Amino acid sequence: MQTLPQTRDLVLIGGGHAHALVLLRWAMNPLAGARLTVIDPHPTAPYTGMLPGLIAGHYARADLEMDLVALARHAGARLILGRADGLDPVAKTISVPGRPPVAYDVASVDVGITSDLPQLPGFTEHAVAAKPLGDYAERWAQFLASGRAAPQIVVLGAGVAGVELALAMAHRLRAVPGRRITVIEKDNALPHLGVWARGRLQALLAERGIVLLTGTQAAAIEADGVVLADGRKIPSDFTLGAAGSRPQGWLAGTGLHLTDGFITIDPELRSTSHPDVFAVGDCAHMAASPRPKAGVFAVRQAPFLHHNLRAALSGGPMRAYRPQRDYLKLISLGERKALADKWGLPLAGRGLWWLKDRIDAKFMRMFHALPEMPTPPLPREHTLGLVEALGDKPMCGGCGAKVGPDALRRALSGLAASGAVELGAGDDAAVLAMGETRQVIATDHLRAVTEDPYLMAKITTVHALGDVWAMGAKPQAALVSLILPRLSEELQSRTLAEIMAGVSEVLSAAGASIAGGHTTQGAELTIGLTVTGIAGNRILTKGGARPGDALILTKPIGSGTLLAAEMQKRAPGRAMAALWPYLTQPQGAAAAILTPVAHAMTDVTGFGLAGHLDEMMRAGDVAADLAMAAIPLFDGAEAMAAAGVASTIAPANRAALLGRIAAPQTAAAALLFDPQSAGGLLAAVAEADAVPVLRQLEQAGFTAASIGTIRARDDQPALRVI
Repeated sequence: MQTLPQTRDLVLIGGGHAHALVLLRWAMNPLAGARLTVIDPHPTAPYTGMLPGLIAGHYARADLEMDLVALARHAGARLILGRADGLDPVAKTISVPGRPPVAYDVASVDVGITSDLPQLPGFTEHAVAAKPLGDYAERWAQFLASGRAAPQIVVLGAGVAGVELALAMAHRLRAVPGRRITVIEKDNALPHLGVWARGRLQALLAERGIVLLTGTQAAAIEADGVVLADGRKIPSDFTLGAAGSRPQGWLAGTGLHLTDGFITIDPELRSTSHPDVFAVGDCAHMAASPRPKAGVFAVRQAPFLHHNLRAALSGGPMRAYRPQRDYLKLISLGERKALADKWGLPLAGRGLWWLKDRIDAKFMRMFHALPEMPTPPLPREHTLGLVEALGDKPMCGGCGAKVGPDALRRALSGLAASGAVELGAGDDAAVLAMGETRQVIATDHLRAVTEDPYLMAKITTVHALGDVWAMGAKPQAALVSLILPRLSEELQSRTLAEIMAGVSEVLSAAGASIAGGHTTQGAELTIGLTVTGIAGNRILTKGGARPGDALILTKPIGSGTLLAAEMQKRAPGRAMAALWPYLTQPQGAAAAILTPVAHAMTDVTGFGLAGHLDEMMRAGDVAADLAMAAIPLFDGAEAMAAAGVASTIAPANRAALLGRIAAPQTAAAALLFDPQSAGGLLAAVAEADAVPVLRQLEQAGFTAASIGTIRARDDQPALRVI
């Protein structure tokens, strides 16, 4: 199949409202030749308009979150979960801590604002900012869960946001005796509202028992209160900063033209100093038509931004954005009522809440019900079995794309070790006799499970080294084999730099180095490594487990199901964000702890936990019992399995154990057949060693567990799951 090469990099910095809407539009009509990247520190982005409703208890957090993981998959974009902290408009790179610089041809910034007050003593330690919203929502949930008696709350700032959130918190705590909320404003309250709306809100504050202090400001934040400039101290168990808006600090070092710290943009939404950088939303200053910071402008900028980004990448004409002078402000009043402010009209009540709720719900439906992208139809004439071979789901990446265990076992059955090959096919790695030294060698390659080459390189390297670690050897060297998708020469260089940085990072930490490799182009990104290691006095194999041994697992299972769900845009973004650190966690330290005491060891990869344990049982001529409740599972994996999600190879893994396993028919048990990319080690150790080994593994940072025991073969199924 002919694929078009990618020739330009478009990078969206931040998952704000405008960028989220651009991703929706891009998914429906991607620009040929463009490679799209999104950078955001969080897997989800909250919709600001519904935050007061969340704080008041009218919405669940999921109701106002846009899942950036699913949205990026929908748009065919790579999502980098990191916080941009710099942009070099000369080198055309973006800095994200912990990874190589991200290159761009065209970039867009939508990082919003912050309402933190770092210059205020004690704020960082004892207060939370209303923006970014995610931190505030989490801290508020924790505060509610604490069940504090007679809670004291202080809000810094009496603009619309501060007053709206004070009313929301008051509503949530309405049944709590002794609660007290104080709003502090150094100037006049609600300066940007009409006279009627301002008066109505101030009266409502008084009705709800909320104290409004104007003409004063905080001088310091302490653990138990707010010290005012006049020396008074207002008791506070929860202090919220909502005083105005502050630009993101890193923008000051970019060299872009700024106005009061915000990126100055022209009517086409481009930086006035660097036209290949766009900016929208609250982080931008519209030089030709300045407006107050409000989400409505970001939403209305989105179609213009989408058009102009495509124009910048393709050489087309641009469109100018001209913001309206006024807009309808719908302000939540804590309970399910709202107030409208436009043209000075005195409007408030439940009907306006209903209107606001409908507007918000309609906006969020666009992100909660992402449309299925059409699958290209098969040719009218095709062979028998083609429909069944394709299946109804996309083929998985990682170890989910592996050939099934039965097919592989048959193919390898006739191979035997000879010459310098002391141990050949059938174990995790081959063992070569090199004089008095024994070297292990193994090869692995993975079809990409993420659009991020750097992340994929780290996952693959950890995965490939797993075979060396499982043999009790120390990594030595690696050959890297790459298949790159079709790219321009410049994008090839950028991609290779990210891949090699990821591979080198993991290899270096393991004490190994890159010895060479090979690169070619193909339909999609595939990364492979052939790795060698030097064995010590004893080589661990899959055989050797003894009856009575405890089975130790060093990582949770369920990654294959989560990766399959992510491909289908069904995996929760937070679950994916939690998964990536596990897939890039090297197992060298775990191997060093287990090797001296293990009787047998393997790494859990494509055949799943049950399949790889079955290999240990066959090699050692033993049986085993697993305690399902003791097996750690990745967050979200069991729920996805219950929803019917499974990796491509899972049916073959299950079929390979027919007659050899007795397991409950549950979603959790289905994960026993789930292929693991960069999975953990599975070791059989003497029962007496299990507790101290687990203690060492946990101290070393591993989510390790004792999950079962080895038993002698009997007339029961070889593997029993309890």
